[in-house]
Amino acid sequence: MDVTIFHGLWTGVLLVIFIGIVVWAWSGKRKRAFDEAAALPFDDNDEPKSAARASSGKRNNHDQLL
Repeated sequence: MDVTIFHGLWTGVLLVIFIGIVVWAWSGKRKRAFDEAAALPFDDNDEPKSAARASSGKRNNHDQLL
């Protein structure tokens, strides 16, 4: 197999992977996740959701030092 054929096949494989990622990202199944991510800057909470759940009612070591 010639190097030129290998490069052509590799380019084709990468093109198929790229098109697959684009189709996956723009599919209707991803719309809800993208809408939630787009709304994050407008969220009124000062803490991320995971940190808010973890620290609700509990103090961590950093808070005890203050």
